[in-house]
Amino acid sequence: MTEQTKVNQTAAKPVPTLPDAQSVTSVTHWTDQLFSFRVSRPASLRFRSGEFVMIGLMGDPHPETGKQKPLLRAYSIASPAWDDELEFYSIKVQDGPLTSKLQHIQPGDQIILRPKPVGTLVHDALLPGNRLWMFATGTGFAPFASLLREPETYEKFDEVIVTHTCRDVAELEYGRQLIEGLKSDELMQELIGTENLAKIRYYPTTTREESPKMGRITNLLQDGSVFKDLGVPQINATHDRAMVCGSLGFNKDIMEILEGFGLTEGANSDPQHFVVEKAFVG
Repeated sequence: MTEQTKVNQTAAKPVPTLPDAQSVTSVTHWTDQLFSFRVSRPASLRFRSGEFVMIGLMGDPHPETGKQKPLLRAYSIASPAWDDELEFYSIKVQDGPLTSKLQHIQPGDQIILRPKPVGTLVHDALLPGNRLWMFATGTGFAPFASLLREPETYEKFDEVIVTHTCRDVAELEYGRQLIEGLKSDELMQELIGTENLAKIRYYPTTTREESPKMGRITNLLQDGSVFKDLGVPQINATHDRAMVCGSLGFNKDIMEILEGFGLTEGANSDPQHFVVEKAFVG
């Protein structure tokens, strides 16, 4: 792992030259495999906290024609709907068509952003409840970074439990700093309220490096450890709602566990007890 580094907080915005271009305003490298960045926000963009958009860069020129095609991937917006900028959280895949290039962006550079937000990790897709669970692995924390800064989250729920499972402690740092920052930031205290921020319960676990809580959240749910640790009842359809964002295998396992607790998967058109972001594959 590498030490967290931050690259120039602000930069002058160049004249857009890419289609749907937005300018990078800051970049933070959390580890040698994880980074976050912020970009300018299109004036016309409206989205619900928890949704995703397609972002990317132009690909390499075709060896024969010289033409370039955009390389686009679905990225959850990590910033809340009220933010003036857009934030994203990404892995670095050295041979990945997009992230091999995206990881090298600097403030002042441009990315392509298609302003058509969609997604299921939104409050509209859940029935009313008392306790909201956010289950994330890796960069699947991104939509929850948005929802945790969304006042509606605390208007709808009495308790917000955030579980984040990664291999190593350093991979938890983005989420840990965000949650700690929420509770100490005067702007967030004023916007959301100190009493509402106190509703957050943070439950990080690691699967490889030693940490205060080891293990996969799926196992900790099945053996009841998470309920004992947090002092809350087992998940049930009467009181609990859940959002899930992680690898395909993780999503499938969590879905089966939640269904075993009696919860039903919902959607924008059919609000139910839990929702899963199927577009996320990081």
